[in-house]
Amino acid sequence: MTSSSRRLLHPVFLGPSAALVLLVAGCSGGEATASVTVPSPSPEAAAYCRALDGELPDTVGGLERNDPEPASVLTAGWGDGAIVLRCGVERPAKMDDDQSKGITASGVNWMLEQRDGDGPRLTTTLRKTYVEVSLSEAYAHDTTPLAAFAPAVKKTIPNRF
Repeated sequence: MTSSSRRLLHPVFLGPSAALVLLVAGCSGGEATASVTVPSPSPEAAAYCRALDGELPDTVGGLERNDPEPASVLTAGWGDGAIVLRCGVERPAKMDDDQSKGITASGVNWMLEQRDGDGPRLTTTLRKTYVEVSLSEAYAHDTTPLAAFAPAVKKTIPNRF
């Protein structure tokens, strides 16, 4: 069994000014709703996720909240799938890799995974449950939307240690 407290290498720190996002970056004119797999967390993790859902912002980077299907307090979305959050996900195997990249955005640590042909996927570290944020390809080099989630994550999901 591996420790979830492993430090991630190569941190990049985003300050408050990094929260400015090009508003057109993830915008889409369609009315489509994204579809995602709903996590199956423990009851304790699900309670943290319910609390998180109640604190999430209505807009992120100028994108209105538009939750994916199926509807769940464990998932949220902004734009037409440009930003998708899933709470209570399993601990990513990549967290075992000493070469994993991490960033800190407004006091919340995230492990960064670059996905081929898509935008980054980021997962909180050192918290009682894992929160995953997937960004569309429009955010391939822009993780500033994470700053919008920091207050809600810090308020509702305690540090692991």
